Amino acid sequence: MDGGGSSPADATPLVEPIPGEPAARARVGGETALVVADYHAGIEAGLRYERGVELDSDADLRRIRLSGLVDRVDPDRLVVLGDLGHRIGAADGAETDELSDLFGALDDLPVTLVRGNHDAGLASELTDIGGGSVTVTDPDGVRLGRVGFVHGHTWPAREVVESDVVCVGHEHPAVRLEDEVGGGRKERAWLRGPLRPEPFAEHLGVDVADLDWRDPELIVFPAFNDRSGGTWINVEGQGFLSPFLPGALVADAADVYLLDGTRLGPYRTV
Repeated sequence: MDGGGSSPADATPLVEPIPGEPAARARVGGETALVVADYHAGIEAGLRYERGVELDSDADLRRIRLSGLVDRVDPDRLVVLGDLGHRIGAADGAETDELSDLFGALDDLPVTLVRGNHDAGLASELTDIGGGSVTVTDPDGVRLGRVGFVHGHTWPAREVVESDVVCVGHEHPAVRLEDEVGGGRKERAWLRGPLRPEPFAEHLGVDVADLDWRDPELIVFPAFNDRSGGTWINVEGQGFLSPFLPGALVADAADVYLLDGTRLGPYRTV
């Protein structure tokens, strides 16, 4: 499953999912970035007060998985596509403790947090938690090199949609797979396909011809946190969360991939 945006002179994908993982490697300028979405630190405390669900914390497992990916990829930077924390207000004790342990394990690796809807109360605290290694973007995202990053709960900035590849979180895409006897299971998934310029031009109040449109590929990332639920993209009646989806997507050309790279085909027909 290759990432888009490469030229004939350079066949290396700009964004390349890591087989078996809800994470990708990205070329951003002269750097290599490890990219994940929807970490949702402290989610167990959130589920307790939101839904009355009691779960043992997976904070240590999440930290080990992410730090293992850092060791494997050896990136120059970590990019988190929003919702690093779970609590929408100020971080609580469990979330702060988990993030402090995580940043300790990252050993001062520069982190770019693309602000998500769960990060509003967390952003002001990250300087202390992250020891100055964290840059927090505006909610409409950021472009690094030829790759645009946005969480997806808001419309992306113009510089983001004028990228070669646009990476999005927020949706937590998942598919329901059924076996021959009618049993079903949920699998986290990638959603990938070309974008249409018209919805973005309309939102920005410009003509399509005025955009530096590069026929970008949209890559919607699976949630790193497997306890955070998701958008069932192949279940009737499920809707997207992002304001620009599915309207800005060339739907017939948008494919679903499992974490192991298996292509399931157009998302509408899975």
